[in-house]
Amino acid sequence: MTLQEFQADIRAGIPDRLPAVKPYDKQINHAPRRKEILTPEERVLALKNALRYFPEKHHAVLIREFAEELRKYGRIYMYRLRPDYEMYARPIDEYPARCRQAAAIMMMIQNNLDKAVAQHPHELITYGGNGAVFQNWAQYRLTMKYLSEMTDRQTLVMYSGHPLGLFPSHPDAPRVVVTNGMVIPNYSKPDDWERMNALGVSQYGQMTAGSYMYIGPQGIVHGTTITVLNAARKRFTNGRSDTRGMLFVSSGLGGMSGAQPKAGNISGVVSVIAEINPKAAAKRHEQGWIDELHESLDELMPRIRRAVSEKEVVSLAYVGNVVDLWERLAEEEIAVDLGSDQTSLHNPWAGGYYPVGLSYEASNKMMAEEPARFRECVQESLRRQADAINKLTARGMYFFDYGNAFLLEASRAGAAVVGEGGRFRYPSYVQDIMGPMFFDYGFGPFRWVCTSGKPEDLELTDRLAAEVLEEIRRTAPDEIKGQLDDNIHWIREAGRNRLVVGSQARILYADCEGRTKIALAFNRAIADGRLSAPVVLGRDHHDVSGTDSPYRETSNICDGSSRTADMAVQNVIGDSFRGATWVSIHNGGGVGWGEVINGGFGMVIDGSEDSDRRIREMLFWDVNNGIARRGWARNEGALAAIRREMARTPGLQVTLPSQADENLIRNILNE
Repeated sequence: MTLQEFQADIRAGIPDRLPAVKPYDKQINHAPRRKEILTPEERVLALKNALRYFPEKHHAVLIREFAEELRKYGRIYMYRLRPDYEMYARPIDEYPARCRQAAAIMMMIQNNLDKAVAQHPHELITYGGNGAVFQNWAQYRLTMKYLSEMTDRQTLVMYSGHPLGLFPSHPDAPRVVVTNGMVIPNYSKPDDWERMNALGVSQYGQMTAGSYMYIGPQGIVHGTTITVLNAARKRFTNGRSDTRGMLFVSSGLGGMSGAQPKAGNISGVVSVIAEINPKAAAKRHEQGWIDELHESLDELMPRIRRAVSEKEVVSLAYVGNVVDLWERLAEEEIAVDLGSDQTSLHNPWAGGYYPVGLSYEASNKMMAEEPARFRECVQESLRRQADAINKLTARGMYFFDYGNAFLLEASRAGAAVVGEGGRFRYPSYVQDIMGPMFFDYGFGPFRWVCTSGKPEDLELTDRLAAEVLEEIRRTAPDEIKGQLDDNIHWIREAGRNRLVVGSQARILYADCEGRTKIALAFNRAIADGRLSAPVVLGRDHHDVSGTDSPYRETSNICDGSSRTADMAVQNVIGDSFRGATWVSIHNGGGVGWGEVINGGFGMVIDGSEDSDRRIREMLFWDVNNGIARRGWARNEGALAAIRREMARTPGLQVTLPSQADENLIRNILNE
């Protein structure tokens, strides 16, 4: 397809003449069939809803087609509408647009759906088993058409993948406002999602899938690297101060993108990661994110022993069920140093977790045809997994929940993961590591994408970011020098670690000062021509301010407010009038529908003075909103960080907490 044909296809939106039926591509990793949940009347409604996108002349053809999709897959994806062109992040100048900001958003959307990036690209699912960009291909086509027509005096409104339309606004307004899954709280159970998604009226946007900010597996590599490094440091003793030879065991190469083995290699450990889906494991191996694939535990066990004894830096994938791996490690009394779980357990009944004793194919069949039995199998599997993990922790393993709901779902299954006072036996990584060491000080996953698509632009941004951090470190307080050192090392090594999959993007943990100064350096480089095209700024929602999640991002908030969502909502509202190019708010994220509210943004900078202003105003709020909330929760690091910010920022006044004497309180209450 020529560039002109590609641009014409974008501008056409939903074509007046229906495209030919697409064959079902069996080489692509597809979403599992969803369970049948709609009543006969609701199936009628689902079809009526789907046909809204098409003129009546096509209804007779499409009714049968969509009804078959609903019956066969549990969803109406509108496969016929899937474009013929290759899906990937093109250079910004190749997109037909009246507004550069819109062209950048088009690029970000296509990156999320790139088959090298997306988990189930033909079902428009980027990661996490159900983290969707759109519900169907008609929504994709219509959205891209609107973006191609948009001016800087319009805003596109997105309702759970559905483009409501272009509305008049102004140049400082967001170009796109995204909501995903914003349902009434009493209707936020997993089956509510299944029903509303099948009806085509709501979707699960995950964190960065439905907000167009996913940058491939490296998006979570850095956070995982920091987590593994600091978890390893917790295991250091007088006789051990090096990560080499440490054994790290976890799971998940598909749904949460395979960051763990790459992070393991960067951290210098031996990592063993289980993945039940052979296609997902093969994909990560081909991409260089895993060093070796192993299908036999009999062959894998001696390989692990050799790697540990020789202190190799290597990542090993077990293509099989993680429970079998955990039980075998416990049985053979192999000393595991670090353990975690990164299966997509926020989605336990629809492909996020595969129970032991069932093949991948048998599981996919059972979850659709026998959902009640499948649920029982999952819960039995979780109990066995927890038992094996408990045996290994009793021998010294440090286990942490990566925040994808393992402990939550295991506890609901009756597994032995609850300790004294009803608390989980094992910490969330946020409780022990990321929260007190990073989030409280304002450090979080700052991201950027070079819209030129040129590796040399990305190389320059890496150098600029490193220079900024080194300058900041010279006068930084002692409590954040370690964080800065880790991140300087990360960005200096980023290129040689071959982290790019999809767009020319990078992630770097930075605080408000770091993010602002890095972004301003990029803007100057665009202005003077050193960078050849605009840069998109963003972040993961797994951050200081953007996410309220009691089992993950806000698990170290201990004043009783961890289940409130004021922070995430305020974050998005504040970003929207301080310069964000687009904003998003989601029900759901890394720990599931009904368990979290996520807020996010994207910002296109183009070398202008307006970009300078937006960088200074918006990034300041985006970080300090969360620090202020964490300080009010009496988190010591956050209090230090916000006091430092108030000292250097005129006009910032934050309410600080008084510290009560807990012993005095208890004595009074016991009188």
